[in-house]
Amino acid sequence: MSSPAQSAGAAPGYRPAATMPLSAEWRRQASRRRTQLTLAFMVLLPLVVLIAFQFDTGDDRGARGTSEGSSFVSLATAGGLNFALFCLFVSASFLLVVVVALFCGDTVAGEASWGSLRYLLAVPVPRARLLAVKLVVALGYSALALLLLVGTALLAGTLRYGWEPLQSTVAAELPAGEGLLRLLAILGFLAVALLAVAGLAFLLSVLTDAPLGAVGGAALLWILSSILDQITQLGVVRNFLPTHYSNAWVGLLSTEVQTDDLMKGMISGIAYATIFWALAFWRFTRKDIVS
Repeated sequence: MSSPAQSAGAAPGYRPAATMPLSAEWRRQASRRRTQLTLAFMVLLPLVVLIAFQFDTGDDRGARGTSEGSSFVSLATAGGLNFALFCLFVSASFLLVVVVALFCGDTVAGEASWGSLRYLLAVPVPRARLLAVKLVVALGYSALALLLLVGTALLAGTLRYGWEPLQSTVAAELPAGEGLLRLLAILGFLAVALLAVAGLAFLLSVLTDAPLGAVGGAALLWILSSILDQITQLGVVRNFLPTHYSNAWVGLLSTEVQTDDLMKGMISGIAYATIFWALAFWRFTRKDIVS
């Protein structure tokens, strides 16, 4: 009995599901310089911050404000958990957005800019499979970047400041074991919230042949959403902005976890990502590929 592919005129032995395996795409992206430099930077950043703290004389600590950001700075050297939390805090609003946009925005547009996209489709790789494989690998490298940042910060901070309880100004001191679980939960929330960035960057990567346009466009639109979220006159409209619940992870530092905004933030991230990815697949399967 002939397979559906053979019945459609495909070569004997051709199986669409066997084309472009995940492992091959993973290795291919790992060999790219932008992947290597980005992951290396995620390891280097906590070390740079650690060195910077060694030059802190402490003269201005008494003058620091009581804002949320100042509290993270003042407690950053209280232990390895606090140092990892500080590195995550300073990276969440911009750096992690750019990293996720880079991996997800460059993946298809990069192929188009090199002129190799049409050759991949000529193998032939089904369009939906090509897009799915590239999306999964891009999300995988985004997750790896997050883990490298927090893992390096936790290891370096623990070696320098010790394995101490997690401290914050919004809750009582948390034992180290529970503090580690809270830190992992914060990392998980940010990963879900950043899916909106991943979806937007991936959609732009399908719509343009310029990788910089996809990456920069996603980052700029995210910044625009953050700015609009500060305008209180927008009222309830702000609740529908993808960045409105981006800081809801602070609720995980409370003595009793505040889950309302956390759930809304995760639902928002998943909803926006689903919409953007659906549009990306719809457009790509109907697009004339000439690059």
